[in-house]
Amino acid sequence: MPLDPRFSPDRFKADVAFLADDLLEGRDIGSRGHEIAARFVAQRFAALGLQPMGDAGPDGTRGWLQRITFQKTSYTKDPAGLEITGAKGKLAFEHGKQVLVSASANDRALDVSAPLVFVGYGIDDARVGINDYAKLDVKGKIVVVLSGFPVGMPSEVGANLSATKAQMAERHGAIGVITLGTNASLKVRPWERSIRTALTPRYAWVGTDGRANEAAPGVRLAAAVNDEAAAALLAGAPRTLAQIRAEADKPGGRPKGFPLKTSVRGFVSSTAERITSPNVVALLPGADAALKSEYVVLSAHLDHLGTGAPKPGEAATADRIFNGAMDNAAGVATTLAVARAMANEPAPRRSVLFVVTTGEERGLLGADYFANHPPVPAAGIVGNVDLDMPVLLYPFTDLVAFGADHSTLGPIVAAAVKPMQVGLSPDPMPAETLFVRSDHYRFVRKGVPAVFLATGFANGGEQAFGTFLAKDYHQPTDDLNLAWNWRAGARFAEANYRITVGLANGDKAPQWYAGDYFGETFAPQATKAPRP
Repeated sequence: MPLDPRFSPDRFKADVAFLADDLLEGRDIGSRGHEIAARFVAQRFAALGLQPMGDAGPDGTRGWLQRITFQKTSYTKDPAGLEITGAKGKLAFEHGKQVLVSASANDRALDVSAPLVFVGYGIDDARVGINDYAKLDVKGKIVVVLSGFPVGMPSEVGANLSATKAQMAERHGAIGVITLGTNASLKVRPWERSIRTALTPRYAWVGTDGRANEAAPGVRLAAAVNDEAAAALLAGAPRTLAQIRAEADKPGGRPKGFPLKTSVRGFVSSTAERITSPNVVALLPGADAALKSEYVVLSAHLDHLGTGAPKPGEAATADRIFNGAMDNAAGVATTLAVARAMANEPAPRRSVLFVVTTGEERGLLGADYFANHPPVPAAGIVGNVDLDMPVLLYPFTDLVAFGADHSTLGPIVAAAVKPMQVGLSPDPMPAETLFVRSDHYRFVRKGVPAVFLATGFANGGEQAFGTFLAKDYHQPTDDLNLAWNWRAGARFAEANYRITVGLANGDKAPQWYAGDYFGETFAPQATKAPRP
């Protein structure tokens, strides 16, 4: 079908080309390139006549940038690792080889020793009817957990539980969490791949108390281990690693926990520095007196991975810039296109916040900060659509709205794109747990119905996605030299315009479905809609 003239392939390409230019050096958090990109986005918003909703100056006037202080925690050259003590003595395992030990955000010389308890998947959640801690005493101890979640559990629920295991352990008094891979998790992410980022700095936003934010500050030690170290942890246990993994492979399999006959010492030294990096926030005020205090958020992350270090034997001319064209200059270009179209039309009923975040690649940090420090009343944020890495290499005919099954956002999205002859498809990659890997998840955890929108697998999408993920994702080749379909970019922008307008003009704000796990967990008091 013909293109909507409000959405230009050439203009979309121009925005991507600027944001992914080598001169911006990969837009890493805290970098000059990211600062330039943020100002580019801000000036685009200013030219459209939107209202700045960043930090307020001394006179109370707001700017475009929500400036965030981050702590960058780096490993020192001192030894780091685990010492596991059992009946046969002490065994040492080195960070970056057999084990991975997370550098502590607030303890520069972490050294923790404690007995061990195996707790299965380490899940305690009444809504899914699982308490792996039942009848186990883990107070003051370090728990050993399986990665992931039981086979057959809905992937989005399981992904949320996987992402919050440290908080569950903390609630039971544990002081550390050590993760063992399952056969399923190691297939998705082999150990050899995990250790590639062993020395990558960790980032956290800094709170008003001056401390780096931690999801579970009582859990002092966080580590993962390979099979050799796992066998040492389980020495003398009633079940072997192979037996535990075999049970975990079965549908619904949940290995029971038990105290271990070993103890562990975890140690790591780190240095810390403070940097700043901004979100860019703009407001299109609503026109309906009764609804303009409700806010729809359209978000996309601006940061990427910066510039890589030279590899041994690599040519001096090798490309080391992670331009992040698809991930996520494309999402930001989409946001700008939607903002342009909406700013040139009568204002919608609800207000719209355009939020371009930083720190997504470092743990959804800019979105998390925004969700905890919104420039409008938090209760007024009624829905979020997040745009992250639409693969624009083919003429897409379907979209995937990760999270659409949980709220009335799903039907709103489906209805909005139907006139484009575009359908909605279910999550085609549940093993990747994408629902907790993009910025919308930070809104979900605040009780806001949200979806993460990407192009789908139909009409050549599966092959395009597979090739991009295998060859170009988080690589220097994610640049303008890919076989871009710029018409698809314009169509993706139109789809998101239709969705945002549908949200902003609907008679009702999005609602969680009654009985939905996320709605009941994060917005228990909110009015729910009957599930169709």
